[in-house]
Amino acid sequence: MRGLIFFCLCLFLLNGCLRSPQPIGYPYSEQQKMRAAHHWDLLANDVANQVNTELISQGYLDRTVYVKHSCGQPDNCGPGETFPFDEGFNDLLTTQLVNFGVPTQAEKEADSLILDYKIQVLYHQAKSYQWFRPGTLTVLTAGVMVFRNAPFEIAAIAAAAAADVLLTTTVDGGHYEVIITTSMVDDNLYLMRKSDVYYIDDPDFWHYQQVTPADELELTSSRF
Repeated sequence: MRGLIFFCLCLFLLNGCLRSPQPIGYPYSEQQKMRAAHHWDLLANDVANQVNTELISQGYLDRTVYVKHSCGQPDNCGPGETFPFDEGFNDLLTTQLVNFGVPTQAEKEADSLILDYKIQVLYHQAKSYQWFRPGTLTVLTAGVMVFRNAPFEIAAIAAAAAADVLLTTTVDGGHYEVIITTSMVDDNLYLMRKSDVYYIDDPDFWHYQQVTPADELELTSSRF
């Protein structure tokens, strides 16, 4: 009798679990990690190319472009308001625009097209791991099947190769991502807008955001 009650309870719990939606991940995809100034330059080249294409296609060949710092014009940025990516990307993007032949101004004028960029740093409490690429397990299984009757030395080499593949296909995504959005605006109208998402190395997060000033401590003197 107790066995029957236990069995029915298990069925009830199992039925309840089956009715609950199960969390699943997204299909396999890739996302680049930005970890060098060269990567900033590649992004600047891509943005400048798109800006040049939009200016040509929309008939803005006679308009000039002004690249705006995240905190405004360089002379108006206060202490701690600029940061490495802001300074570097502004210079790289300006250089790439000039190389593409886009008329680019050093100072903003009334009729300038504003090319603005925004950086958002995301912190994830849990680390993200990228597991096997599709087909990796099949390849590993095939390798094991081929070597299952091999001598110990060959089997050990095959096992080491399998471990290497496992390590190279398991990537630690880290805690930080960055969203970089670039927009070109004319009279409050978007002519171009581009958003890119990258992983970044955890120790480098400060490249992409303003430095928070340290708290000021008021020192007082006391007499005993």
